[in-house]
Amino acid sequence: GGWYCFNRENCDTRYGTMRRLMSSREWPATRVGTGILSSQPEENPHWWNANMVFIPYCSSDVWSGASSKSEKNEYAFMGALIIQEVIKELVGKGLSTAKVLLLAGSSAGGTGVLLNVDRVAEQLEEMGYQGIQVRGLADSGWFLDNKQYRRTDCIDTITCAPTEAIRRGIRYWNGIVPERCKLQFKEGEEWNCFFGYKIYPTLRCPVFVVQWLFDEAQLTVDNVHLTGQPVQEGQWLYIQNLGRELRNTLKDVTASFAPACLSHEIITRNHWTDIQVKGTSLPRALHCWDRSLHESNKNGKAPLKGCPIHLIDSCPWPHCNPSCPTIRDQFTGQEMNVIQFLMHMGFDVQKMAQQQGLEPSKLLGMLSSGN
Repeated sequence: GGWYCFNRENCDTRYGTMRRLMSSREWPATRVGTGILSSQPEENPHWWNANMVFIPYCSSDVWSGASSKSEKNEYAFMGALIIQEVIKELVGKGLSTAKVLLLAGSSAGGTGVLLNVDRVAEQLEEMGYQGIQVRGLADSGWFLDNKQYRRTDCIDTITCAPTEAIRRGIRYWNGIVPERCKLQFKEGEEWNCFFGYKIYPTLRCPVFVVQWLFDEAQLTVDNVHLTGQPVQEGQWLYIQNLGRELRNTLKDVTASFAPACLSHEIITRNHWTDIQVKGTSLPRALHCWDRSLHESNKNGKAPLKGCPIHLIDSCPWPHCNPSCPTIRDQFTGQEMNVIQFLMHMGFDVQKMAQQQGLEPSKLLGMLSSGN
């Protein structure tokens, strides 16, 4: 992950301030894997002993680009080609005997999974490896092309509405979208395939979607900035509505994990085992998904009993799930509990209790226990 840039100007700025996302020249020689990339069973209970390959992001094109440097374009955008090259190289390093290849990513990398998972499967089939099951794990890359809270002109990556940024980006990067998704839309409308709920129904490979219901990157592009001032009522309603809209787009996603938290990215965080939805942690849900795919390959049986893979919080506001990651006050760095956080957001307990038909004290009790 790491956003993207979509024209000469904001790519120049990015090259000046975030070089590591534009070039591999200054990358460290080694990195320590965390979360799902950790080799410690305590931190990564299900996949700690898998073969793992980390592909850092330096193409700034949501892993979709296929354009080399030219007279016209100072930068090369080769996200889609980088993935294909890595697969080619790995076949000679043992991937050829694999049973399962899981393509995983967070944020722009999560969207990259949706855009590339079927292409990776096709590539391996064409190379003669039909036996490898290809799957996707998309974390925090399921964005909505919703109406911004406040419309702003498309000046840079942060202020530009995601649809407009991607529309410009595809042209700039010579972005590739999967054929099956492309066919659903008119020419020039390929940007739609960058939005999870539009591309997901066209995918052949199984994909597990992990998405915070109140994703900070989504709120940023929607121009909701939670910076210490109490939130106005309009923003508060907008945030709750965002959670509802997101929940709706996930209802037909077979395998999903969507906690009602305000956060962004999770699978490479070391606290990724702590978050639960309806009593199930993410590694456990992924384990269930793994098993259900393994079983369904053997015999199209019903889902495994007591092993849930469709987990979406139903409570309506940020951090109403008690296992959410800790929130810190952006100015003081102090940790906040749910009630402090909601007060800080300008949450009106009296009014909310009235709307829900509850006593204020009962509502506070529910909030602090996370029900």
